[in-house]
Amino acid sequence: MKDLIAGIKYDASKVISQAVGPSKEFCMGYMNPGAHDGQGYISTLKLSVGTVDVKGLDEVTESILAYERCGKSDAYCGQVNMQNTSSAFCGLNGAIWGLDLGVHEDILSGKIAPMYKQPMEGGKEIPVYNARPLLDATERLFGKEKQRRFPPMPGSYIVCAGQDVMAHGPQWVWGCVGVAVPKNRDQAACLFVEDANVYGDDSTTESEMIGYLEGTLRRVTESIALCAEDQGIEYECIYAGYKYVFVEPDQVGCAMTTIPAVYLAQNAVPQGMDAAALYKMPLTEWEKKLGLEELTFEE
Repeated sequence: MKDLIAGIKYDASKVISQAVGPSKEFCMGYMNPGAHDGQGYISTLKLSVGTVDVKGLDEVTESILAYERCGKSDAYCGQVNMQNTSSAFCGLNGAIWGLDLGVHEDILSGKIAPMYKQPMEGGKEIPVYNARPLLDATERLFGKEKQRRFPPMPGSYIVCAGQDVMAHGPQWVWGCVGVAVPKNRDQAACLFVEDANVYGDDSTTESEMIGYLEGTLRRVTESIALCAEDQGIEYECIYAGYKYVFVEPDQVGCAMTTIPAVYLAQNAVPQGMDAAALYKMPLTEWEKKLGLEELTFEE
């Protein structure tokens, strides 16, 4: 078979320069019209859980409310039309916020230690790190519901892969995510694996919930290892994590794991700089150059 990628080099700075959208204030969904040179995109990571009181709503409307509450929680991604894809990759024309640009300080410093190592065939292992820095980085790009920075434009269409679940209590709802980064990004794409479901009942303790999710986390990274074997890819590392919430008997809960692919807002590029300069720029430096206030609001 012809080698389709021979001689192709992944150029993150070029990707980023081609991933600025038509809006000054808002990020826009990848492939939305109006981007000057919109061949590139930025993958962002969002994982949220939430609950709503039923209060006479029907099955459809209570699910809508629970889903929208997840959308506005954590990294603000409310009032948007999420166009879900069946799988999630960030390849030769994509870059990951918090990892490739706006690099989170915990990743940049190398101070975070692996939670565990995922075994591979032949005795190899992939270090698995906590995904919290990537989730935090997206919060610091989009902002929060009461402290918005550069969120997706209200009413815009956002291409994203993801999983979500809505359920009545009493039980737990949870979401889990894994992000695999290949050693050679000239030849392979980053892989995202999303999972969401329910667990237990009103007798299930939080420690039991955490124990279950620790096992789920390993199933997610095991699936990544199997994908690596299927595709002949060697992954350098995995970022993985989960969130959960207990849903009371009179509530509906939602867990949402999603990977929005966006164009950056024009104002997210510091004045006088080309977007390509964001490549490997520390997240704290990006915030300082834009004069952004610290996100302090807690939901």
